[in-house]
Formats: sequence, C-alpha cells, structure tokens
Amino acid sequence: MNTKVTIAGVEFQNPIMEASGTFGSGMEYSEFVDLNKLGAVVTKGVANVPWPGNPTPRIAEVSSGMLNAIGLQNPGVEVFCKRDLKFLEQFKDAKVVVNVCGHSAEEYIEVVDILSSEKRVDMLEINISCPNVKEGGIAFGQDPKAVEEITRLVKSHAKQPIVMKLSPNVTDIKVMAKAAEAGGADAISLINTLTGMKIDVERQSFVLANKTGGMSGPAVHPIAVRMVYECSNAVSIPIIGMGGISTWQDAVEMMLAGATAVSVGTANFYNPTATLDILSGLKDYMLRKNIDDVNDLVGIVR
Repeated sequence: MNTKVTIAGVEFQNPIMEASGTFGSGMEYSEFVDLNKLGAVVTKGVANVPWPGNPTPRIAEVSSGMLNAIGLQNPGVEVFCKRDLKFLEQFKDAKVVVNVCGHSAEEYIEVVDILSSEKRVDMLEINISCPNVKEGGIAFGQDPKAVEEITRLVKSHAKQPIVMKLSPNVTDIKVMAKAAEAGGADAISLINTLTGMKIDVERQSFVLANKTGGMSGPAVHPIAVRMVYECSNAVSIPIIGMGGISTWQDAVEMMLAGATAVSVGTANFYNPTATLDILSGLKDYMLRKNIDDVNDLVGIVR
C-alpha cells in the first residue's frame, strides 16, 4: 500500500497533516501524537515580529463548530526559528510546513526571506486572510489582483515551494484559485475559516471581544468540500483540503473531491489524536476497497 503523496516536488509519507493554528507548532501536541507519523507538521502562523493577538474572550463554541478570533498571536519569526524549528529537528519523517502571515507585502517578504535559509522548512503556507493595511484593511485573499500580486512577490523570494491558503469569504473561490495559480503558486490550501458572529442573548452583547470570528468545525465541511471540488476543476496545481475534517470519511471525501492531501483542524481540540485516527481509518478504507495507491483517490468524483 502506497500512502505517499507529492506536492510541488515535496514527498509526504501520507496525506494527513494538521491545520495551522490548531496544533501550535507541534511541541504542544507531541505528548499525544507521534509527529513522525504525520505527513507534515503545519505550524501556527508566523509574522516578522511578535503579534499579541486580539483581546479576550476570543473563542466561542457554536453548533457543530467553534468561532475563534485569536488574531494570529505568535512570538515572531526569530523566536520561532530558535525554539520551534529547533524542536522539530528531532522529527525527521514528517515534513514541516510553515504558515506565514503579515499585514503588508513587506512583512510577508521579511518572514519568507528569513525562512529561506532554514533547512528544516520544507514548504511555506501563505495565509492571505490577513488584512492588507495599505488597502484599507481588506484581506489579501478577497481581491484576485492582490492574490496574484502577493503570490508572485512571495514566489520571487521563497526558496521553498509555496502554498497559498485561500479565504472562503469571497463570491467565487475559483477566481481566487486561478489568481494564485497565475501568480506562480505551487499549490493552494482551502478553506480558511468562514466569518461568523455569536451574541449572548442574556447579556445582550457579543460573545467575542472582536465581535466576529472565524468559524470552523464539522458545520463548515460541506462548504469546504464544494470549494475544493470547484477549485480542483479550475486549476492544475495540487490542493490541500481542509474544513471540518474530523473523521476518515471526511478526509476521503475531500480527496475524492480533488485534494491531494488534507489538514485536520478543530477536531484536534476535542480529540488530540484525531490526525492519527484519520490516518488509520484511511488505511483501513484502502484495504477494504483494494486501493493500492492513495493517489488513486484524488479527484475521481467528477
């Protein structure tokens, strides 16, 4: 049985990884999960300088999911390299995908340039759901012109393959996927969280200090599958699918829709071993269906 998948020349031992922001940078979950068994460790978003994040409260449960308004709190790229990347050096079997965030093109490039010399970094995932401060706060990922421009700029600086992480908060996800491809992206990942809101009816006030937050979890899965399917039919570059994956069935469904690999997010919060449980279920499914190569699942539902 072959569980290996290749994205932009990088070979992963299996297609299961975790979604950025739900797993720290691996250290936090290493006592629950053997990181060497994952296809990749995807780190929390890293910026050029430390970001304090949003005020609390910034997490709320909702029906079949959660809202978060963490605000990409992170220690900055220098601490990340000295602490988190150094920790990940002991896990040789899993690839390392570093999620990069920024408020301007210059901030993205500063991080990408620093990471270019880090041998432990196999791939960069560029979070374009960040607000572009120079364009009035609209997220990079909500303007196809900005998507193409930031993709092309990052690609010109990056030494590793780049994955553009797409926002679902757009009219047509296919337009954004095509813009990323036109800018030279090696792959795309989707979906990031959907914008949501929760109001406490007793207190008659917003539950999150930020008022809105990103919704994730099982409730968004059908939307994510639809968007992955649409993008897989619109572009020729590989897709890493995510959004509400909590079971092996969800992962297989995402691959059938066109994803080469999948990321597990919110499920990690209530089941720390979700990634390995899903990998085990995927292997059992392949045995039951007499599938010798996991790549034979990718995009076969048309």
